[in-house]
Amino acid sequence: MMPPKERKRCRSLPLDVLSNLPDNVIDIILMCLPCKDAVRTSILSMKWRYHWCRLTELTLDESLWETQKDLQNPTVKFTKIIYQLLSLHEGPITKFTLKIDFLKESCPTIDNFICFLSRNDIQDLVLHLPWRKLYKLPSSLFTCSQLRHLNLHYFSIHHPSTFQGFDKLISLELCGVTISSELLESLISHCPLLEQLVLDTAGNSNKIEIYGPMLRSFDFKGDISSICLKNVPRLVKVYLAGYYMRAEDLDFAKVFESCFALEHLLLNFFNSEIFAEEGYEAPTRLPFDLSVKRFYLPHIYLVDAYKLSYALCLIRSFRYLEYLEIQVDSEAEDDDGILESLELERFLDVTFNHLREVKLDCFGGTTPEMQLIKLLLAKSPMLVRMLIDRRCLDHEPLDTRLKIFAEVSNFSRASPKAEVVYDISKYQITYI
Repeated sequence: MMPPKERKRCRSLPLDVLSNLPDNVIDIILMCLPCKDAVRTSILSMKWRYHWCRLTELTLDESLWETQKDLQNPTVKFTKIIYQLLSLHEGPITKFTLKIDFLKESCPTIDNFICFLSRNDIQDLVLHLPWRKLYKLPSSLFTCSQLRHLNLHYFSIHHPSTFQGFDKLISLELCGVTISSELLESLISHCPLLEQLVLDTAGNSNKIEIYGPMLRSFDFKGDISSICLKNVPRLVKVYLAGYYMRAEDLDFAKVFESCFALEHLLLNFFNSEIFAEEGYEAPTRLPFDLSVKRFYLPHIYLVDAYKLSYALCLIRSFRYLEYLEIQVDSEAEDDDGILESLELERFLDVTFNHLREVKLDCFGGTTPEMQLIKLLLAKSPMLVRMLIDRRCLDHEPLDTRLKIFAEVSNFSRASPKAEVVYDISKYQITYI
């Protein structure tokens, strides 16, 4: 039972607590709610009625116009919602997110709203439109001088010749967009403060030169051979996912020619098919060393000679490598060329003096995998731990597993502290 003093204090509270909340508290509450629920708060009291109209952050997605009985065309409902925002909203909108799965070929409402945002100090803009049709990006977006974060999915981009750049832009993400290489290079180079860049240009095979003096993180999906990182003195993290490529065109020396601060590299060949003319040999190492400390290789098939050759080329060039993570995915073991490329004699001039931890995922105990383990143990004098995911191996008979464990335990180790640990944890790239 409530003490008498507490009951007296409660009776003294104002009857309409919600109406007496400070404006800044109401703003915080509204920003924590989905847009639909924020609008619904207008029925709480007179003070709350139009408070949502001053929200500085808005998110519009399917949840706003989808109902169990969709009798009205979604485009019509979407248009009504945008019209209400245009007519009722007051003050700046610093962050706006729009994610829709439908859209007519042209939608003047979107153009009008982007124009509205350009006049209201927009700083963080996310526009995800349907992948089926590329929507032409309104030229008014290029007048958003306060932009700090820009995220565009499935647009056709043709920025005007008068565009002077986004002087304050820190992060840029372009996925599934249509843009010429020249315009893309111009756009990036006119963002002098850009620190984070994400590009998915699967349909563009033209050469793209990246000039980013402040760039620190770069994620790219497409033809790796089309990328050239020219002026990136501060670039620390790079994620590259390759697609269909000619081995002769894949020149990592040009890709990384100015990446001397690079420390984290993830190279994903999962969706790529690398082919070459007969007699072609991949380079054994880069003409320069890189300061990469953490190297991640998801889905590197040890039966794919060219992918393996390029991976080994990079590993040889990372003299400061501390952490190596590989998802080995080996399905066969009778390729003499693969086994030869992993022989210790091929690494007489290489020692991994800084390598302290290795993680091998999807280990199945095939000959190429065993050869790789033998190589890393023999050439890593500072190695502390080799973590081997044995999920695939556990499908083999017990005798086979015991034989593999015994063979690995007999491999020569350059480090007296090196420990081999067999793990069954779920595979997950730990890219930082």
